[in-house]
Amino acid sequence: MMTSKKTCFRLLCSASLTFFSILPVTCRAASADPLGYQATHRGDNGHPAAVAPHAMVVSAQHLATDAGVEILRAGGNAVDAAVAVGYALAVVYPAAGNIGGGGFATIRLPNGQTHFIDFREHAPLAATSTMYQDKDGNVDKAASVEGWRAVGVPGTVAGLDALERKWGRLGLTRVMAPAIRLAEEGFHLEVDDVDLLNSARDRLARDSYAKKIFLNPDGSALEVGDTLVQKDLANTLRRVAQRGDKGFYEGETAQEIVAASRRGGGILTLKDFTSYKIRALEPLHCNYRGYRIDTAPPPSGGGVAICEILNILSAYDLKQIGLRSVAGVKLQTEAMRHAYSDRRDLGDPAFVKNPIDHLLDPSYAAAIRAGFRRDRAIDSASLLPGEALPQSDAFVTQPAHEKHETTQFCAADRSGIAVSVTYTLNGWYGAHVVGGRTGIVMNDEMDDFSVKPGVPNMYGIVGSRANAIAPGKTPLSSMSPTIISRDGKLVMAIGSPGGSRIPTVVLNVVLGVIDGGMDIQQAINQPRIHEQWMPNALEVEPGALTSHVSTVLQAHGYQIKEQPQYWGLAQGILFGRPRLDAPVTGFAYGGSDQRHAGGLARGL
Repeated sequence: MMTSKKTCFRLLCSASLTFFSILPVTCRAASADPLGYQATHRGDNGHPAAVAPHAMVVSAQHLATDAGVEILRAGGNAVDAAVAVGYALAVVYPAAGNIGGGGFATIRLPNGQTHFIDFREHAPLAATSTMYQDKDGNVDKAASVEGWRAVGVPGTVAGLDALERKWGRLGLTRVMAPAIRLAEEGFHLEVDDVDLLNSARDRLARDSYAKKIFLNPDGSALEVGDTLVQKDLANTLRRVAQRGDKGFYEGETAQEIVAASRRGGGILTLKDFTSYKIRALEPLHCNYRGYRIDTAPPPSGGGVAICEILNILSAYDLKQIGLRSVAGVKLQTEAMRHAYSDRRDLGDPAFVKNPIDHLLDPSYAAAIRAGFRRDRAIDSASLLPGEALPQSDAFVTQPAHEKHETTQFCAADRSGIAVSVTYTLNGWYGAHVVGGRTGIVMNDEMDDFSVKPGVPNMYGIVGSRANAIAPGKTPLSSMSPTIISRDGKLVMAIGSPGGSRIPTVVLNVVLGVIDGGMDIQQAINQPRIHEQWMPNALEVEPGALTSHVSTVLQAHGYQIKEQPQYWGLAQGILFGRPRLDAPVTGFAYGGSDQRHAGGLARGL
C-alpha cells in the first residue's frame, strides 16, 4: 500500500445564528459558538460560498466533485456532470455513494420544464409483509438492516443511465471515465474516509468480499494515506459504460449479485433485476413567497412535508419575526409536527392513494394555523393524519401580506440546467455486504418499509400500513432533491441526506436563503432544528437556540433535545446572485456542508 503525507484540512464551519425577540442580532461570543464559526444575519462573514461564472458542482466528496468539473471542462452539461459525480461517489464515498442502492433526481431544463426520476430500490418479488417478524409477530430489527435479507433491488444504475440518455451530451463512456479511473488506480484515503471505514469495520469484516476491499489482508484497518484500489468495481463500471443499464441488470453483474445473495440467505433473483424499471413522475410543485418549489413526490414523503410546512409558514413574516426567535421557532416546530403527522399515511403511489391535494391545500394550512396555541406546545399524540386541531387563540404574530446517511449532489450550468440528486444505501455501507466479485456495496433499504405497523424504523419513523412491504413495492422515503425558481429563472438547487431529518434540513436551508437573507453557504452552515411528530421532542443542533429562547420554549411545554452531533450533509447551489437581496451577477454560488469534512463545491 502507498502512503501519503497529505494534510487533511477539517473546516469547522457551522454557523450559529441567533434571533432574539423579533429583531435579528449577530451571534453570541465565540465561547457560545461550539464549532468556532460565526456569521451575521446578513451573511457578510465566515467561510464564503464557492463562485464560478459558468457552472457549479457540489458533493460530499471532493474527488467526486472534481470528476463532475472534469466533465464540464470536456464540454458536458450539468446532467453529464451529475452522472459523473454519481458514479464517482460509488468509488470514493462507499459509505453512501453507490450503484448498489437507489434514489431520486429532480431536473430543471433551460425552458423551465422540470422532471422527477424515481430510481428508488424495490422490494424483491419474494418479499412478504411479515418477512421480518417471527411466528408470534415479534420484529427482528437486525434482519432489515444487516445482511442479504435487508437488500432491496438497486435502482441507481437505471436512474443514472436514464439521466444521461435523455438529457446528457457526452455519453456514458466519457462521463464514467473518472469513476473507472479512480476505481482502477485507487485514491489516497483521508481522515474522514478512514473514520467512516472504522465506524463499520467489524460489520464489514463479516463479509468476505467486503473484508477483501476495505480491510488489510491481516484484517487490520486501513490508514490515512493508504490507497484504496477497487478493481472488481472498475470492471463492473466498465460493463455499465459499455452497455448502459443492461450491463448491470443483465449478464455477469446481475448473476454475481444474485449468487452472493443466495449464499448469504437473501431472496434476490434474476427476475428482480430484469423487471426493474425507473419511474418518471411529475415533480411536486408548491410556491413560497413568489418562489416555485419543485421537489420529490411520493414515494417520497419528504417533498410533501416541505411543501406543507412552507404553506403553513407562508402566512407569517419570518424575516421580521426571526428564524430563531421564540415565535419563529414555535411556528416552525408546529408546522413540522403537523407535516410529519400527515406524512405517516403516505406510500408508493402504485399501491396507495395519497391525499396530496388535501395536504397541500392552502385552506388546510390555514386550518392548521388556526389551531396553533399561544403559550403551549401542541401534544403530538393529539394529531391525526390529515386533520387540523380545533381553532384556538393562535400565536401572537402578524401574518405576512403574502402568502442521517445518504448523500446529495447538485450540478447547474449557465444554460439553465440544474440537477439535484439524493441517493442512498440507507445506513452507512448499507447492509455491510458486497455483491460478490462486482465490488458493489449493497443497500439495507428494506428497513425503510414498515416492517410492522406501529413499529419505528432505524430513524424513529413509525410505520403505517400504507408503507407495508409488498413484492415490487418502493418504500416511503424522506429524500427531497429540490429545485427553486422564480419568474422562469433558476434560483437554487438543494438537497441533503439525514434519514427522517432530510425534509427539515432542506427546509432550514430554504428558510435561511429566502427569509434569513443568507448566502447558500451561510444557510447550509446554520445550526438546524427538527421535529418529526414522534418522538415528541424538538431536536436542535448545538448553538441553534440561545439559552433565553430555549428557556421560554420549555416553559411553554416544548421538550428540547440538544443533539451532541450534527446531522445532514446538505449540498446546494444558488444561481444568479450571492444572496437573494444582492445584485444579479449571473454567476453560480456553491455551498458544501462541512459537518463532515471532505465535501467540495467547485465550478467552471
